[in-house]
Amino acid sequence: MMKQYAMLMLVLVWAGCILAISFMESWLKFRAPGVTLPIGLGIGKLVFNALNKMEWVFAIFILLIYFFGKQQTDAYSMFLFVLPVCLLILQTFWWLPALDARANVVISGKTLPPSLLHWYFIGAEVVKHGSLLVLGYRLFKGSVVA
Repeated sequence: MMKQYAMLMLVLVWAGCILAISFMESWLKFRAPGVTLPIGLGIGKLVFNALNKMEWVFAIFILLIYFFGKQQTDAYSMFLFVLPVCLLILQTFWWLPALDARANVVISGKTLPPSLLHWYFIGAEVVKHGSLLVLGYRLFKGSVVA
């Protein structure tokens, strides 16, 4: 039972980090007095790369509990975990580097044409957060066999 509670804590803290950073900090920083677009983008690069690293810590610890703690789970709950990890892989190796590169261009004073990368990233965050919340609910209700 302790393994299930540990997984629940990790899943919900992960979801909370996404909520706090992606859905609050990301746009609020631009509303602060004196924060220009280049400064906001610099802050965003720093914060989102730190969040990305923390998300990997959560994912790895959940995997360790699952494999070494002999945590049993059903296929749907496993899907609810694998989906955010797959999105995290895309964010780590494609979207974040591409968005960082675009931010560097803007920070240097140049302009860029619009891109859908930011919207892909936002969509991934919404799906990741929703998946983690549903997984957390299942863990809380005991739907995942421990």
